[in-house]
Amino acid sequence: SLGQGQGPKATKMIEEATGKGAWVYLQNCHLFISWLTELERLCDALSPEHTHKDFRLWLTSMPCAQFPVSILQNGVKMTNEPPKGLKANLKSVFFKLDDDSLNATAKPEAYRKLLFALVFFHASCQERRKFGPLGWNVPYEFNETDLDISRSQLELFLNTYDEVPYRVLCFLTSYINYGGRVTDYIDIRTIDVIMKSFYKPEIFEKDYAFDSSGTYKSIEADPEAPHASYMDYIETLPLTAGPSIFGMHENANISCAFAEAFGMFDTLLSLEASGGGGGGGGNDDVIAREVDVITEKLSKRGAFDIQGIQMQYPVVYEESMNTVLAQECIRYNKLVGIMELTLPELAKALQGLVVMSGELEAMGNSIAVAGVPSAWEAKAYPSLKPLGPWTDDLMERLDFIRTWISEGIPITFWISGFYFPQAFLTGSMQNFARAKQFPIDTIAFDFIMLDTFSADTIKEKPADGVYIRGLFLEGARWDPDIRSLNDSRPKQLFSPAPVMHLAPVKDRVEPTGGIYRCPIYKVLSRRGVLSTTGHSTNFVMWIEMPSNRADGKNNDGKTDQLEWAKGGVAAFCSLKF
Repeated sequence: SLGQGQGPKATKMIEEATGKGAWVYLQNCHLFISWLTELERLCDALSPEHTHKDFRLWLTSMPCAQFPVSILQNGVKMTNEPPKGLKANLKSVFFKLDDDSLNATAKPEAYRKLLFALVFFHASCQERRKFGPLGWNVPYEFNETDLDISRSQLELFLNTYDEVPYRVLCFLTSYINYGGRVTDYIDIRTIDVIMKSFYKPEIFEKDYAFDSSGTYKSIEADPEAPHASYMDYIETLPLTAGPSIFGMHENANISCAFAEAFGMFDTLLSLEASGGGGGGGGNDDVIAREVDVITEKLSKRGAFDIQGIQMQYPVVYEESMNTVLAQECIRYNKLVGIMELTLPELAKALQGLVVMSGELEAMGNSIAVAGVPSAWEAKAYPSLKPLGPWTDDLMERLDFIRTWISEGIPITFWISGFYFPQAFLTGSMQNFARAKQFPIDTIAFDFIMLDTFSADTIKEKPADGVYIRGLFLEGARWDPDIRSLNDSRPKQLFSPAPVMHLAPVKDRVEPTGGIYRCPIYKVLSRRGVLSTTGHSTNFVMWIEMPSNRADGKNNDGKTDQLEWAKGGVAAFCSLKF
């Protein structure tokens, strides 16, 4: 097993084995990157004349960018991946068991039921990855070591306690064994909800179903031949599992197919763009037209006059929104500035008036495949849109800010138009705290859904707080008839959220039911990283949306509706198109 100090031993083994015709097995090459150049040298030195015909060198490694390419090219490669599909996952685990292992512990019947639930949980965690961000914000590499330790703990606790300690088992499995890999806070809530739907007393009921359709059940295994019972049952399961077993709407299948298709298209487009030289070769005319269109749109708006805006909207104690406006203008000016600098340069390079540098060529290649150039992305807000919609979205954002400057503070705020929405939310709370002379750390928002999806019908600002618009829901929709979250309509992946009133309240009392704690993200990828401000680059805030489904307790012990949490329901400021 490779690691620090194992290099000389491995070298000696290879040198001896080449003469004797032995086999050498080196594990975990990814843990000893500094020695891989020596391994490459040893492999290059192997020749048929000086190597025994029975010699074999086996190497194992996790995916590793530093692994020598020459070894990969000259060797036979085998990959070991988890089975695809819920049925295949269940089958692969139970295939390795037998009657004795299923009759373990002093409570064999309870153990079998709970073990089947645990394996089902493991398979569900694996399969949720195919739904992309709807399944997990971050795709985690769960493996059978997580399942093995959870199974060992299940045996231990069943032998130790008279009653099944569900709470302890749920915590150890979801938080420690599997949760140890989970890095996203909201995924912690998801995995906790999933675990609670498998480890619970109801699984001992006859033919208890894990899903609403009743396809997946906790069966009564034959005590004499439990292994055969489970294998026979697994054979009857459908080859592909529908979204309902994961707690998702049928539309999740469409999201999954979209992700695969767009991923393939991105690869094909990147290959096509690199086919020519000099900024995309035959695509020069296409790039030039797109550059002209963007330049024309941008020239009608241009950069903001920061000094003029700060004079018109000075920093005052009573109105924090003036500061928010100035900060937004400064941020947008950085993006507009880099675009105004690079667009004319690229136009000249396409005409042959200046040298086509590497940066300009990369920019041209991005524009050729409707991608946003990396130089712009570095200065821009998070967005998954292709170049055309991205440009239109940018112009709408600049128009929103310009309307604010010319007409005064808006009645309703387009939250999607903010570069940094957290500053806007803090500013609105600050206004309330200063007006009422309350400490700001005692203030929290009430979330009131208005009976409209359009901001045009609202003519006056609220007495306290702000109206916000522009959010989209995935995994559910807002039903104005029952004033509650409801199932999405078929084939409608995203639906608009109503205009909301964020009403600041002092010493707010947490609701005891009837709400879903819904996360708001900037873009559909959901995952983000913590920036230097302490905020995520993607997550914005939690909102509480009224809902008439069953109440429960989430991982924080707060009232929540776990059905929506399991289904990955969330709100977004921006979509992909």
